[in-house]
Order: sequence, then C-alpha cells, then structure tokens
Amino acid sequence: MPIVVQNITIKTNSEGFLLDQSQWNPEVGNAIAAAHGVELTEAHWEILNLLRDFCDQGNEPPSMRHLSREIREQLGADKAKSIYLMRLFGSSPAKMAARLAGLPKPKNCL
Repeated sequence: MPIVVQNITIKTNSEGFLLDQSQWNPEVGNAIAAAHGVELTEAHWEILNLLRDFCDQGNEPPSMRHLSREIREQLGADKAKSIYLMRLFGSSPAKMAARLAGLPKPKNCL
C-alpha cells in the first residue's frame, strides 16, 4: 500500500513497512501511523527516536524483549513495560514501532 507524502509516493510492502528506508522522515512516520489508525504523540516519538538511534548504531530492529531492555536502559523501567508499549503501539509493539520508524520488520516478529 503506497503512501503519498508531499506529492511523493512512498512504497511499502503488504505489511506497511517501507521498501526504501531512506525515504523515511517524521512526515512519512505520521502518514504511516495515520494509515494504521495511530495518532503519534510525544510518547510515541520518544520510543521511535530511541529505536531509530538504536538502528543507526548498526543494530537490527529489536524484538520485543530487546526493545524493552533498550527502553529500560535509556528511558526507565516504567516506559519499558509491555502494557505501556501496547497502549502506544497495539498488540505487537516492536513490530508497529519499527514500521512507524521506517525500519524493517524485526526478525522475531510474526
């Protein structure tokens, strides 16, 4: 399902992940979120920025367990709880957060 942002067509795969991650920017992130019924807040952006920084350091998008550990180390234990992340990103937080951050699907996510 392609997404159009500022008259530019952004191609995604059948699950909504970008085919070309270099096309991602915050406006694209907002468009992907809107396509999935999510309105991004500061709480979302805090996690998305952390995730993008993590991957910019040469890491693969993390599974839920690894994402929680990274959030706990960077943002504190309260924000690393599954229930908090599920409120923000739905039933598969690592997968949705990676999608919204313009990253590939984490390898351990269905």
